Amino acid sequence: MTTTALEQELKEMIIETLELEDVTPEDIDPNEPLFVEGLGLDSIDALELGLALQKRYGITLESEAESSRQHFANLKSLAALVESRRQK
Repeated sequence: MTTTALEQELKEMIIETLELEDVTPEDIDPNEPLFVEGLGLDSIDALELGLALQKRYGITLESEAESSRQHFANLKSLAALVESRRQK
């Protein structure tokens, strides 16, 4: 399975934004959960990622919306969100 350029960009953004010093882009599986298990991120990380997405891609998410949780489920769903918002 190949990683798309957007997925690679998002991996790097996650590592940089959250200052994950012991994590490399290769460590982030696009299908693994970003929160709790998988990468192990928490709600503070979600807020920081939300701000980074807004700054970099102009994407605004409602923090309490169920759809936001779905978008942050894993890297693939986050990439799909960015891709869909780019096309609008």
